Amino acid sequence: MSQQTLKSLILVSLVLLPTLVAGDCTCEQSGESSSRNNKVVLRYKVAALVIILVSSAIGVCLPILGKRIPALSPESNLFFLVKFFAAGVILSTGFIHVLPDAFESLTSPCLKENPWGKFPFTGLAAMVGSLGTLMIDAFATGHYRKIHSGENAATVDEENQGDRDGHVHLHTHATHGHAHGAIPVSVFPDEGLSELDRIRYKVTSQVLEMGIVVHSVIIGISLGTSQSIDTIKPLMAALCFHQFFEGMGLGGCIAQASFKSASTLCMAIFFSVTTPVGIAIGIGITNVYNENSPTALIVQGLLDAIAAGILIYMALVDLLAQDFMNPKVQSNKRLFLGANIALLLGAGFMALLAIWA
Repeated sequence: MSQQTLKSLILVSLVLLPTLVAGDCTCEQSGESSSRNNKVVLRYKVAALVIILVSSAIGVCLPILGKRIPALSPESNLFFLVKFFAAGVILSTGFIHVLPDAFESLTSPCLKENPWGKFPFTGLAAMVGSLGTLMIDAFATGHYRKIHSGENAATVDEENQGDRDGHVHLHTHATHGHAHGAIPVSVFPDEGLSELDRIRYKVTSQVLEMGIVVHSVIIGISLGTSQSIDTIKPLMAALCFHQFFEGMGLGGCIAQASFKSASTLCMAIFFSVTTPVGIAIGIGITNVYNENSPTALIVQGLLDAIAAGILIYMALVDLLAQDFMNPKVQSNKRLFLGANIALLLGAGFMALLAIWA
C-alpha cells in the first residue's frame, strides 16, 4: 500500500469517525460513576428546588404588588420596559431552548425511522400548539365578552330607569366627570383600561400560564434526574434567570387583568411551584427514568414542541404586539425606543444562556 493511499484512508477515517460516533445510539440508561457522590448531587438538587421556587415567587409577585409599589404600577414606564424584557425572555425560551430540545428528542436515532424519521413531527406539534392557542384565545375572549356584555347590559338598564333622555352616564378616569353615549363602554378607573383590554389580559395570563407549566415541568424533571453536578450548576442559574423574568411577564398580565385576590394568589402559587414540583418528580424517579427510551423521547419531544408553539405565539401576539400597539408606547418615542432595547436585551440574554444550559 502506497503512502499516498494510506494518507487518504487516514483522512477518510478522520472525516467519517465523528459521523459514526454521532450516529451511534446507546439507548440504555447511562451508567453511574463509582466516584460520584450521590449525596452531594442530591444537596444541589434540593438547593436548586428552593432557589428556583424563591426566584419564581419573587418574579411573579413583583408586578402583582405593583399597586403598592408606584415604580411597578401597570401604568409606569418601568413596568412596560420590564414586560418587554420578560417577553423577550419568553420568546427566546421558545425559539432557542424549548424548540431545539424538541427537535433533538424527535430526531433521535433511538426512535424508529418509520414514522419519526420520515416526517417533521416537531414542526407539526409546534404548529398545533400555536394554532390551538389561537383558537383557545379567540374562544375565551368571546366567552368573556359575552359574560361581561350581559352584566353591563343589566347595569345600564338600571341606570336608565331614571334617565328620560336614555343617556348612559359613565365615570371615567380621564375626565373625572360624566360622558353621555348610547353604547355602554366600561372604563376601569384604577388603571384606565377598557373592558376589552381587561378581558384580553385575563385570557393572555391564563393561556400563557398553561404554556409555561408544560415546559417548566419537563425542564424540572430534567434537572431532577440529572446526576452530574456540572450539568446541574449552569442549569440552576439559567432556570433562576428564566423563571424570574418569565414570572415578571406572567405577573404583569395577571396584574393588568385584575383577577379577584383568590384567583391571583392561585395563579401565582401555581406558577411558582411548577418547576420545583418537576424537580421533585425528577429526584423521585432518578433510578428508573431513562431519558433515552423511545417513550420518554416521544413524550418529551412532543410536549416541548407544543410548549414552544404556545410560548412563541403568546410572546409575539399577546404580549409584544399588544403592548407595542398601546397608545402610551406609540405616543412616547423614548418609551418606544426603550421597549425595543428591552426586548432585544431579554431575548439576547436568554439566548446567551443556551451556551451553558
